[in-house]
Amino acid sequence: MEVLSNIGLGLETALAPTNLLFVLIGVMIGMIIGVLPGLGPAATMALLLPFTLDLEPSTAIIMLAGVYYGSMYGGTITSVMLRVPGESASVVTTLDGYPMAQQGRGGAALGIAAIGSLIGGLVAVVGIASLAPQMARFALSFGPPALAALALMGLVLVSFVGSKSMVTGFAMACVGLLLATIGTDQFDGSNRATFGLIDLRSGVDIVVLTVGLLGMPALIGQLAQRRAASKEDMATLRGGKALPSSPEIKQCAGPIARGSVIGFLLGLAPGGGGIMSSLASYAVERRRAKDPKRFGNGAIEGVAGPETANNAAAQSGFVPLLTLGLPSNPVLAIVFGALLVHGITPGPSLVSNHADLFWGVVASMLVGNVVLVLVNIYMIRFWVRMVLVPISYLAPIAFAVVLVSAYSISYSLFEVGLLIAFGVVGYVLEKCGLDCAPLVLGFVLGAILEQNVRRSLLLGDGTLSAFFSDGIAVAVLGLTAAVVVLGVVGSFRRSRKSAVDAVLSHSETTTPDNSGSR
Repeated sequence: MEVLSNIGLGLETALAPTNLLFVLIGVMIGMIIGVLPGLGPAATMALLLPFTLDLEPSTAIIMLAGVYYGSMYGGTITSVMLRVPGESASVVTTLDGYPMAQQGRGGAALGIAAIGSLIGGLVAVVGIASLAPQMARFALSFGPPALAALALMGLVLVSFVGSKSMVTGFAMACVGLLLATIGTDQFDGSNRATFGLIDLRSGVDIVVLTVGLLGMPALIGQLAQRRAASKEDMATLRGGKALPSSPEIKQCAGPIARGSVIGFLLGLAPGGGGIMSSLASYAVERRRAKDPKRFGNGAIEGVAGPETANNAAAQSGFVPLLTLGLPSNPVLAIVFGALLVHGITPGPSLVSNHADLFWGVVASMLVGNVVLVLVNIYMIRFWVRMVLVPISYLAPIAFAVVLVSAYSISYSLFEVGLLIAFGVVGYVLEKCGLDCAPLVLGFVLGAILEQNVRRSLLLGDGTLSAFFSDGIAVAVLGLTAAVVVLGVVGSFRRSRKSAVDAVLSHSETTTPDNSGSR
């Protein structure tokens, strides 16, 4: 009953006319920012921070929260329709979302993403209301060894995300790890692999790398093929099939349920937000699939699970922030700063001293997710029409957007040149049959892995003792080892079955038919 009364207090705050207006403003800004790669939610929220000074604290935080989880779905739109992830958490969505769009099923991909995001958000809200204090204390127990182990597990999961072999995926992820080391060392200030270029001292920007390796090759490839709208695409729009069918929704019930739980739990861990939850959900669904080869070629479960997980993680990350004052990612660090600006210190006393703010933010997530899914389901036909626009019109606009996005990062032409270079490299790698998604994901995990491994070594006086004395790290490393063993055994069994099938097929074709000689 206490939970219901708290949610009632939150809804009373969230449904106030002013707060409801700013929920709408926040989710719409977030969706637009997610569609346009480059600025990102953290930078947008930082720019909006001065405009929140004259607002009530609850109104300001409700709007910033809306920008955050609104951007999660916005990044899905271009990931599916153009293979240009608006956010790093949307990289996983490109694996099956973009092939679905090429097959004339872009509307189904966006529809199931909207439905999954809503359900993941609802699960996160219920989880926050029920388990916030207990789960926050658990999140506080994640030290550098546990975070390093979590990042290593993510690196292993990256090996399963592409349609190629596990070894190839892991090798590409390791290349991403190497690229993540470029720039100024955060511990001793030395320059690493900068080749004397001042522009590389800050490292390779994630937007430049992601759009260059994933988005640019897709645009180049479409220009080369000069793909026109197919009859199937037009039938999809005219026949009203822009949403997933009933069998597809039923097929995605399990992935959405599992993605909600995975996203909520990983969102509580510092550094374990959208990208880790998306990876984990995708790996789980591919492992459970009867035919894993469908993944990477338009499996709708590969969209439903990760999209649900990253939205649930985006919202459960507010638990350690509001109850412990522990922001789990740069975006929530902006929210932390907004609270301090308004004279509110996040921590255990916030729930009791500012109950209207805490429960108002939680309830606003409920309202914001409903608004988001209704708006986007209504606009799915508009997003799907992006596929039907002739590529000769769409490509120049898309190229202009990504080039301006790259320039806006540091107002340097160097970033633009780097993006074009990555685009060419990505196109060549794809022509060679290599998937760039594991490389990008390895790059994202690289900073988390390196920082926490080095901190763990400092704790252990240069030895690995800190890893073995941390119970959570030991458990995560054990689970990682089990994933590797299962992956190797599964790969061996599949290759053996393929070899046996090939031998049987060959013997059937070469055995003479003697039935007619009798």
